[in-house]
Amino acid sequence: MKQRTLITGLAFGESPRWHDGRLWVADWGARQILAINLEGKSEVIVQLESSAFQPICFDWLPDGRLLVVSSRDGLLLNKQENGALATYADLTQVERGFNEIVVDGRRNAYVNGGGFDLMAGEKFAPGIIALVKNDGSVRRVADGLAFPNGMAVTADNSTLIVAESYGKKLTAFGIEQDGALSNRRVWADLGDGVPDGICLDADGAAWYADVPNKRCVRVREGGEVLQTVELKLGCFACMLGGADGKTLFMVVREWRGIASAADTARTGQVLAIDVVEQHVGWP
Repeated sequence: MKQRTLITGLAFGESPRWHDGRLWVADWGARQILAINLEGKSEVIVQLESSAFQPICFDWLPDGRLLVVSSRDGLLLNKQENGALATYADLTQVERGFNEIVVDGRRNAYVNGGGFDLMAGEKFAPGIIALVKNDGSVRRVADGLAFPNGMAVTADNSTLIVAESYGKKLTAFGIEQDGALSNRRVWADLGDGVPDGICLDADGAAWYADVPNKRCVRVREGGEVLQTVELKLGCFACMLGGADGKTLFMVVREWRGIASAADTARTGQVLAIDVVEQHVGWP
């Protein structure tokens, strides 16, 4: 497997998504969402106005509308036809410090929050998952998570899988007809793995990004390691995409602990390799 570089010079890349023939990535340090073609040419799609470091993540509703989580403001935003961002839902009623979003095929938007402000050096507190319905209503559907990070929903909309970074595991929930989560279980115990962003493939396996161990790992339900991609930088997120869904994109960056989050050196990159199994599910 030969690694290739799609783009360099990101301040703090996160939340990759394959959409409409391009890889979309949030650059937290630049407060931007970029769309990048396979030749590495990028376009700024969203620019948030805040001048501070801004954790953001995003996904699309089935009708094509772009939703953006502005963690700093505790808002879920919707990109309008004129390019402006309007409030879709107020997340502050259930939590603060939001981290990731996934929208399933039934328009359920799941947003998780860490329960504490990691960037500010706050002490650990358990995190949650909130459900945002298409009427803008928000309710908590899971709690007690050890720093929830990447999330994915299976292609049949039946199961949500969330990475618990501090728990070193992937946790699964059944999705009820009304969007509620139930039947919580450990999908994979990762040993020394520290999962961040995740995605699913057609063989029923999951890829997870691992920052401190500088790798991207493919695991089966139950925890069997199927493949490991060793990297020179911390891997924050991964996504399967490309024309056939068999390109694994890995968002990497120099990492020396939380203090390095605000580094001005643009060490962020997106790397890519070809894999055997194609992408399935959401995102």
